[in-house]
Amino acid sequence: MSEKQPLPYNTVLQPGQTLGMLGGGQLGRMFCHAAQSMGYKVVVLEPHVASPAGSVAEYEVVASYDDEDGLAKLLDYTNAVTTEFENVPATSLKYLSMQARVSPSAAAVAVVQDRIAEKAFISSQGIDVAPYAEVRTATDLAQVPATLFPGILKAARLGYDGKGQARVKTIDEAIEAFKSFGEVPCVLEAMLPLKKEISVVMARGFSGDVVTFPVGVNTHINGILSSSVVGIESISPLIEQKAKEAAVKIASGLNYFGVMCVEFFVLEDDSVVANEIAPRPHNSGHYTMNACLTSQFEQQVRVLAGMPLGATDLLAPTIMLNILGDSWFIDSQEAKEPDWDKVLALPGVHMHLYGKAEARKGRKMGHVNIVNKDPQQVLHYARQVSEILHLNAHV
Repeated sequence: MSEKQPLPYNTVLQPGQTLGMLGGGQLGRMFCHAAQSMGYKVVVLEPHVASPAGSVAEYEVVASYDDEDGLAKLLDYTNAVTTEFENVPATSLKYLSMQARVSPSAAAVAVVQDRIAEKAFISSQGIDVAPYAEVRTATDLAQVPATLFPGILKAARLGYDGKGQARVKTIDEAIEAFKSFGEVPCVLEAMLPLKKEISVVMARGFSGDVVTFPVGVNTHINGILSSSVVGIESISPLIEQKAKEAAVKIASGLNYFGVMCVEFFVLEDDSVVANEIAPRPHNSGHYTMNACLTSQFEQQVRVLAGMPLGATDLLAPTIMLNILGDSWFIDSQEAKEPDWDKVLALPGVHMHLYGKAEARKGRKMGHVNIVNKDPQQVLHYARQVSEILHLNAHV
Protein backbone atom coordinates (compact mmCIF):
# COMPACT_ATOMS: atom_id res chain seq x y z
CA MET A 1 0.00 0.00 0.00
CA SER A 2 1.45 3.32 -1.04
CA GLU A 3 1.26 6.07 1.56
CA LYS A 4 -1.21 8.84 0.85
CA GLN A 5 -2.66 11.75 2.76
CA PRO A 6 -6.32 11.99 3.82
CA LEU A 7 -8.48 14.16 1.60
CA PRO A 8 -9.01 17.72 2.84
CA TYR A 9 -12.61 18.20 3.96
CA ASN A 10 -13.22 20.81 1.26
CA THR A 11 -12.22 18.41 -1.54
CA VAL A 12 -15.18 17.22 -3.60
CA LEU A 13 -15.18 13.68 -4.98
CA GLN A 14 -16.71 13.72 -8.43
CA PRO A 15 -19.01 11.02 -9.85
CA GLY A 16 -17.01 8.20 -11.38
CA GLN A 17 -14.78 7.91 -8.33
CA THR A 18 -15.01 5.07 -5.81
CA LEU A 19 -16.47 5.34 -2.30
CA GLY A 20 -15.74 2.83 0.46
CA MET A 21 -18.22 1.06 2.72
CA LEU A 22 -17.37 -0.92 5.85
CA GLY A 23 -20.14 -3.47 6.27
CA GLY A 24 -22.09 -5.61 3.85
CA GLY A 25 -25.61 -5.50 5.25
CA GLN A 26 -28.78 -3.93 3.95
CA LEU A 27 -27.80 -0.38 4.92
CA GLY A 28 -24.62 -0.77 2.90
CA ARG A 29 -26.65 -2.18 0.01
CA MET A 30 -28.95 0.84 -0.04
CA PHE A 31 -25.91 3.14 0.17
CA CYS A 32 -24.52 1.36 -2.91
CA HIS A 33 -27.74 1.92 -4.84
CA ALA A 34 -27.79 5.61 -3.92
CA ALA A 35 -24.13 6.10 -4.79
CA GLN A 36 -24.45 4.29 -8.11
CA SER A 37 -27.50 6.33 -9.07
CA MET A 38 -25.29 9.42 -8.64
CA GLY A 39 -22.52 7.95 -10.79
CA TYR A 40 -20.15 6.70 -8.08
CA LYS A 41 -18.60 3.26 -7.73
CA VAL A 42 -18.48 1.47 -4.38
CA VAL A 43 -16.05 -0.93 -2.73
CA VAL A 44 -17.40 -2.93 0.22
CA LEU A 45 -15.32 -4.57 2.94
CA GLU A 46 -17.22 -7.36 4.67
CA PRO A 47 -16.17 -10.69 6.25
CA HIS A 48 -18.71 -12.74 4.27
CA VAL A 49 -18.78 -13.39 0.53
CA ALA A 50 -21.74 -12.15 -1.52
CA SER A 51 -23.22 -10.04 1.27
CA PRO A 52 -26.28 -7.87 0.48
CA ALA A 53 -24.00 -4.87 -0.15
CA GLY A 54 -21.06 -6.79 -1.61
CA SER A 55 -23.27 -8.46 -4.19
CA VAL A 56 -24.24 -5.10 -5.73
CA ALA A 57 -21.01 -3.14 -5.25
CA GLU A 58 -18.44 -2.79 -8.03
CA TYR A 59 -15.71 -4.17 -5.79
CA GLU A 60 -15.79 -6.47 -2.77
CA VAL A 61 -13.01 -7.01 -0.22
CA VAL A 62 -13.69 -10.10 1.91
CA ALA A 63 -11.92 -9.59 5.22
CA SER A 64 -12.66 -9.00 8.87
CA TYR A 65 -13.08 -5.39 9.92
CA ASP A 66 -9.82 -5.38 11.87
CA ASP A 67 -7.72 -7.13 9.22
CA GLU A 68 -4.99 -4.68 8.23
CA ASP A 69 -4.36 -6.37 4.88
CA GLY A 70 -8.06 -6.08 4.07
CA LEU A 71 -8.17 -2.45 5.18
CA ALA A 72 -5.07 -1.73 3.08
CA LYS A 73 -6.73 -3.32 0.07
CA LEU A 74 -9.81 -1.16 0.67
CA LEU A 75 -7.56 1.90 0.58
CA ASP A 76 -6.18 0.76 -2.77
CA TYR A 77 -9.66 1.31 -4.21
CA THR A 78 -10.72 4.50 -2.44
CA ASN A 79 -9.74 7.44 -0.26
CA ALA A 80 -13.18 8.01 1.29
CA VAL A 81 -14.83 5.48 3.61
CA THR A 82 -18.06 5.32 5.60
CA THR A 83 -19.78 2.57 7.58
CA GLU A 84 -23.20 1.03 7.81
CA PHE A 85 -23.20 -0.05 11.46
CA GLU A 86 -21.74 1.13 14.73
CA ASN A 87 -19.87 -2.01 15.73
CA VAL A 88 -17.04 -1.66 13.25
CA PRO A 89 -13.94 -1.42 15.47
CA ALA A 90 -13.10 2.22 16.14
CA THR A 91 -9.44 1.24 15.77
CA SER A 92 -10.13 0.28 12.14
CA LEU A 93 -11.70 3.66 11.45
CA LYS A 94 -8.69 5.34 13.03
CA TYR A 95 -6.32 3.24 10.90
CA LEU A 96 -8.20 4.20 7.73
CA SER A 97 -8.30 7.88 8.70
CA MET A 98 -4.52 8.11 8.47
CA GLN A 99 -4.82 7.82 4.68
CA ALA A 100 -8.46 8.44 3.82
CA ARG A 101 -11.47 10.59 4.60
CA VAL A 102 -13.55 8.66 7.13
CA SER A 103 -17.13 9.54 7.99
CA PRO A 104 -18.07 9.24 10.82
CA SER A 105 -14.80 9.48 12.75
CA ALA A 106 -13.39 6.82 15.05
CA ALA A 107 -13.76 9.15 18.02
CA ALA A 108 -17.47 9.73 17.39
CA VAL A 109 -18.21 6.05 16.82
CA ALA A 110 -16.25 5.01 19.93
CA VAL A 111 -18.64 7.01 22.10
CA VAL A 112 -21.73 5.46 20.54
CA GLN A 113 -20.37 1.91 20.68
CA ASP A 114 -20.63 1.90 24.47
CA ARG A 115 -23.95 2.69 26.16
CA ILE A 116 -22.17 3.86 29.29
CA ALA A 117 -20.06 6.37 27.36
CA GLU A 118 -23.04 7.29 25.18
CA LYS A 119 -25.33 8.17 28.08
CA ALA A 120 -22.60 10.11 29.85
CA PHE A 121 -21.95 12.09 26.67
CA ILE A 122 -25.62 12.88 26.04
CA SER A 123 -26.00 14.05 29.63
CA SER A 124 -22.87 16.20 29.28
CA GLN A 125 -24.64 18.06 26.46
CA GLY A 126 -27.46 19.05 28.79
CA ILE A 127 -29.90 16.62 27.17
CA ASP A 128 -32.15 14.46 29.35
CA VAL A 129 -31.77 10.68 29.41
CA ALA A 130 -33.68 8.08 31.42
CA PRO A 131 -32.40 7.69 34.99
CA TYR A 132 -29.74 4.99 34.88
CA ALA A 133 -26.87 3.33 36.68
CA GLU A 134 -23.64 1.89 35.37
CA VAL A 135 -23.35 -1.83 36.10
CA ARG A 136 -19.96 -3.47 35.90
CA THR A 137 -20.30 -6.04 38.70
CA ALA A 138 -23.06 -7.80 40.62
CA THR A 139 -22.11 -5.60 43.56
CA ASP A 140 -22.99 -2.53 41.48
CA LEU A 141 -26.45 -4.00 40.91
CA ALA A 142 -26.98 -4.64 44.59
CA GLN A 143 -26.41 -0.95 45.24
CA VAL A 144 -28.66 0.61 42.57
CA PRO A 145 -31.54 2.74 43.85
CA ALA A 146 -35.01 1.21 44.00
CA THR A 147 -36.27 4.03 41.75
CA LEU A 148 -34.66 2.27 38.76
CA PHE A 149 -37.17 -0.59 39.01
CA PRO A 150 -38.97 -1.67 36.98
CA GLY A 151 -36.16 -1.12 34.50
CA ILE A 152 -34.33 -2.42 31.47
CA LEU A 153 -30.87 -3.93 31.77
CA LYS A 154 -28.86 -3.36 28.59
CA ALA A 155 -25.44 -4.70 27.68
CA ALA A 156 -23.15 -1.73 27.14
CA ARG A 157 -21.84 -3.06 23.83
CA LEU A 158 -23.08 -5.00 20.79
CA GLY A 159 -26.81 -4.90 21.55
CA TYR A 160 -29.35 -4.20 18.77
CA ASP A 161 -32.95 -5.08 17.83
CA GLY A 162 -33.74 -6.01 21.42
CA LYS A 163 -30.71 -8.30 21.80
CA GLY A 164 -28.67 -7.89 24.97
CA GLN A 165 -31.65 -6.36 26.79
CA ALA A 166 -33.91 -7.62 29.55
CA ARG A 167 -36.84 -6.07 31.37
CA VAL A 168 -36.38 -6.49 35.12
CA LYS A 169 -38.73 -5.73 38.00
CA THR A 170 -36.42 -6.48 40.93
CA ILE A 171 -32.74 -6.57 41.83
CA ASP A 172 -32.88 -10.39 41.81
CA GLU A 173 -34.20 -10.39 38.24
CA ALA A 174 -31.54 -7.87 37.26
CA ILE A 175 -28.79 -10.05 38.74
CA GLU A 176 -30.09 -13.09 36.85
CA ALA A 177 -30.16 -11.10 33.60
CA PHE A 178 -26.66 -9.76 34.30
CA LYS A 179 -25.40 -13.33 34.69
CA SER A 180 -27.16 -14.41 31.49
CA PHE A 181 -25.32 -11.64 29.63
CA GLY A 182 -22.01 -13.08 30.86
CA GLU A 183 -21.57 -10.30 33.46
CA VAL A 184 -20.42 -7.84 30.80
CA PRO A 185 -20.69 -4.10 31.57
CA CYS A 186 -24.31 -2.91 31.38
CA VAL A 187 -26.57 0.01 32.10
CA LEU A 188 -29.77 -0.30 34.11
CA GLU A 189 -32.37 2.21 32.96
CA ALA A 190 -35.61 3.07 34.68
CA MET A 191 -38.71 2.39 32.59
CA LEU A 192 -40.52 5.63 31.90
CA PRO A 193 -44.21 6.47 31.23
CA LEU A 194 -44.02 6.64 27.46
CA LYS A 195 -46.49 8.36 25.19
CA LYS A 196 -44.51 7.85 21.96
CA GLU A 197 -41.16 6.81 20.61
CA ILE A 198 -39.81 9.11 17.91
CA SER A 199 -36.62 9.46 15.95
CA VAL A 200 -34.74 12.25 14.26
CA VAL A 201 -32.65 11.33 11.21
CA MET A 202 -30.22 14.06 10.22
CA ALA A 203 -27.11 14.70 8.16
CA ARG A 204 -24.13 16.92 8.95
CA GLY A 205 -21.63 17.84 6.25
CA PHE A 206 -17.93 18.63 6.63
CA SER A 207 -18.75 22.33 6.37
CA GLY A 208 -20.91 22.03 9.49
CA ASP A 209 -24.14 22.36 7.49
CA VAL A 210 -27.00 20.34 8.97
CA VAL A 211 -30.33 19.09 7.65
CA THR A 212 -32.96 17.16 9.57
CA PHE A 213 -35.68 14.90 8.19
CA PRO A 214 -39.32 14.98 9.33
CA VAL A 215 -39.73 13.23 12.67
CA GLY A 216 -41.03 9.66 12.60
CA VAL A 217 -43.24 7.98 15.22
CA ASN A 218 -41.97 4.44 15.81
CA THR A 219 -43.55 1.22 17.05
CA HIS A 220 -41.54 -1.82 18.12
CA ILE A 221 -42.61 -5.44 18.43
CA ASN A 222 -40.36 -7.75 20.48
CA GLY A 223 -37.65 -5.11 20.51
CA ILE A 224 -37.53 -4.81 16.70
CA LEU A 225 -38.82 -1.76 14.85
CA SER A 226 -42.14 -2.64 13.24
CA SER A 227 -43.28 0.66 11.74
CA SER A 228 -42.39 4.32 11.33
CA VAL A 229 -45.20 6.78 10.65
CA VAL A 230 -44.49 10.23 9.21
CA GLY A 231 -46.91 13.06 8.48
CA ILE A 232 -49.91 11.24 9.94
CA GLU A 233 -49.59 11.02 13.73
CA SER A 234 -49.65 14.47 15.30
CA ILE A 235 -46.44 15.63 16.93
CA SER A 236 -46.55 19.06 18.47
CA PRO A 237 -44.21 21.58 16.84
CA LEU A 238 -42.59 22.10 20.25
CA ILE A 239 -41.76 18.41 20.68
CA GLU A 240 -40.44 18.20 17.12
CA GLN A 241 -38.31 21.29 17.70
CA LYS A 242 -36.94 19.93 21.00
CA ALA A 243 -36.00 16.61 19.43
CA LYS A 244 -34.36 18.15 16.36
CA GLU A 245 -32.39 20.67 18.43
CA ALA A 246 -31.16 17.90 20.73
CA ALA A 247 -30.09 15.73 17.78
CA VAL A 248 -28.18 18.60 16.17
CA LYS A 249 -26.52 19.38 19.51
CA ILE A 250 -25.44 15.76 19.88
CA ALA A 251 -23.95 15.71 16.36
CA SER A 252 -22.13 18.98 16.94
CA GLY A 253 -20.80 17.83 20.31
CA LEU A 254 -19.46 14.63 18.76
CA ASN A 255 -17.96 16.60 15.86
CA TYR A 256 -19.94 14.14 13.79
CA PHE A 257 -19.99 14.09 9.99
CA GLY A 258 -22.42 11.86 8.16
CA VAL A 259 -25.96 10.59 8.65
CA MET A 260 -27.11 10.02 12.22
CA CYS A 261 -30.30 8.98 13.95
CA VAL A 262 -31.22 9.85 17.52
CA GLU A 263 -34.11 7.97 19.10
CA PHE A 264 -36.19 9.78 21.72
CA PHE A 265 -38.90 8.93 24.22
CA VAL A 266 -41.82 11.34 24.50
CA LEU A 267 -43.21 11.02 28.03
CA GLU A 268 -46.78 11.50 29.23
CA ASP A 269 -45.96 15.06 30.30
CA ASP A 270 -44.59 15.79 26.79
CA SER A 271 -41.00 15.97 27.97
CA VAL A 272 -38.44 14.56 25.54
CA VAL A 273 -35.73 12.10 26.64
CA ALA A 274 -32.89 10.87 24.42
CA ASN A 275 -32.66 7.09 24.21
CA GLU A 276 -29.96 6.03 21.73
CA ILE A 277 -27.70 7.33 18.98
CA ALA A 278 -27.16 5.43 15.73
CA PRO A 279 -24.08 6.74 13.86
CA ARG A 280 -25.41 5.77 10.44
CA PRO A 281 -28.63 5.69 8.43
CA HIS A 282 -31.39 4.11 10.46
CA ASN A 283 -34.28 1.72 9.94
CA SER A 284 -36.71 4.47 10.96
CA GLY A 285 -35.34 6.63 8.12
CA HIS A 286 -36.11 4.15 5.36
CA TYR A 287 -39.31 6.05 4.59
CA THR A 288 -37.11 8.81 3.10
CA MET A 289 -36.37 6.58 0.09
CA ASN A 290 -39.83 7.26 -1.36
CA ALA A 291 -41.30 10.09 0.68
CA CYS A 292 -38.60 12.80 0.74
CA LEU A 293 -36.82 14.92 -1.84
CA THR A 294 -33.52 13.32 -0.74
CA SER A 295 -33.16 9.92 0.95
CA GLN A 296 -31.00 9.30 3.99
CA PHE A 297 -28.71 7.15 1.83
CA GLU A 298 -28.22 9.85 -0.76
CA GLN A 299 -27.34 12.21 2.10
CA GLN A 300 -24.73 9.71 3.28
CA VAL A 301 -23.22 9.72 -0.22
CA ARG A 302 -23.32 13.51 -0.41
CA VAL A 303 -21.52 13.93 2.92
CA LEU A 304 -18.79 11.40 2.11
CA ALA A 305 -18.23 12.89 -1.35
CA GLY A 306 -18.17 16.46 -0.01
CA MET A 307 -21.25 17.42 -2.01
CA PRO A 308 -23.92 19.85 -0.74
CA LEU A 309 -26.64 18.31 1.41
CA GLY A 310 -30.02 17.70 -0.20
CA ALA A 311 -33.42 19.07 0.74
CA THR A 312 -35.42 16.91 3.14
CA ASP A 313 -38.99 18.05 2.39
CA LEU A 314 -41.70 15.44 2.90
CA LEU A 315 -43.52 14.80 -0.37
CA ALA A 316 -46.48 13.00 1.18
CA PRO A 317 -47.54 11.19 4.37
CA THR A 318 -45.96 7.77 4.64
CA ILE A 319 -45.68 4.59 6.69
CA MET A 320 -42.64 2.30 6.66
CA LEU A 321 -43.30 -1.33 7.58
CA ASN A 322 -40.47 -3.73 8.31
CA ILE A 323 -40.61 -7.18 6.74
CA LEU A 324 -39.12 -9.94 8.87
CA GLY A 325 -38.35 -13.50 7.90
CA ASP A 326 -41.49 -14.60 9.73
CA SER A 327 -43.47 -13.67 6.60
CA TRP A 328 -41.88 -16.66 4.84
CA PHE A 329 -43.13 -19.13 7.49
CA ILE A 330 -46.85 -18.43 7.85
CA ASP A 331 -48.33 -21.87 7.12
CA SER A 332 -45.23 -24.01 6.84
CA GLN A 333 -41.99 -24.92 8.58
CA GLU A 334 -40.29 -24.45 5.22
CA ALA A 335 -39.71 -21.00 3.76
CA LYS A 336 -42.38 -19.96 1.26
CA GLU A 337 -42.22 -16.76 -0.78
CA PRO A 338 -44.81 -14.19 0.41
CA ASP A 339 -47.53 -12.85 -1.89
CA TRP A 340 -45.53 -9.96 -3.34
CA ASP A 341 -47.97 -9.55 -6.24
CA LYS A 342 -50.77 -8.74 -3.80
CA VAL A 343 -48.54 -6.22 -2.02
CA LEU A 344 -47.50 -4.48 -5.23
CA ALA A 345 -51.08 -4.39 -6.51
CA LEU A 346 -51.82 -1.74 -3.87
CA PRO A 347 -51.35 1.90 -4.95
CA GLY A 348 -48.52 3.89 -3.43
CA VAL A 349 -46.66 0.81 -2.16
CA HIS A 350 -42.90 0.59 -2.68
CA MET A 351 -41.08 -2.64 -1.85
CA HIS A 352 -37.42 -2.85 -0.85
CA LEU A 353 -35.94 -6.33 -0.33
CA TYR A 354 -32.40 -6.74 0.94
CA GLY A 355 -31.11 -9.66 -1.11
CA LYS A 356 -30.45 -11.92 1.87
CA ALA A 357 -29.86 -15.52 0.94
CA GLU A 358 -31.98 -17.07 3.68
CA ALA A 359 -35.16 -16.00 5.44
CA ARG A 360 -35.15 -16.56 9.21
CA LYS A 361 -37.71 -15.64 11.81
CA GLY A 362 -36.88 -12.29 13.38
CA ARG A 363 -34.40 -11.41 10.61
CA LYS A 364 -34.93 -8.15 8.72
CA MET A 365 -35.53 -9.10 5.10
CA GLY A 366 -36.88 -5.86 3.67
CA HIS A 367 -39.33 -3.03 4.15
CA VAL A 368 -42.32 -1.47 2.46
CA ASN A 369 -43.02 2.25 2.13
CA ILE A 370 -46.65 3.26 1.67
CA VAL A 371 -46.96 6.82 0.33
CA ASN A 372 -50.14 8.77 -0.40
CA LYS A 373 -51.29 12.38 -0.25
CA ASP A 374 -54.28 11.22 1.82
CA PRO A 375 -53.22 10.08 5.33
CA GLN A 376 -56.28 7.84 5.63
CA GLN A 377 -55.32 6.05 2.41
CA VAL A 378 -51.81 5.50 3.77
CA LEU A 379 -53.28 3.86 6.87
CA HIS A 380 -55.74 1.83 4.79
CA TYR A 381 -53.09 0.39 2.49
CA ALA A 382 -50.57 -0.11 5.30
CA ARG A 383 -53.11 -2.29 7.10
CA GLN A 384 -53.65 -4.31 3.92
CA VAL A 385 -49.88 -4.82 3.51
CA SER A 386 -49.64 -5.88 7.15
CA GLU A 387 -52.45 -8.40 6.65
CA ILE A 388 -51.00 -9.84 3.44
CA LEU A 389 -47.52 -10.28 4.96
CA HIS A 390 -48.79 -11.16 8.46
CA LEU A 391 -46.76 -8.34 10.02
CA ASN A 392 -49.17 -7.63 12.89
CA ALA A 393 -48.19 -3.96 12.58
CA HIS A 394 -49.90 -1.52 14.93
CA VAL A 395 -51.11 0.95 12.29
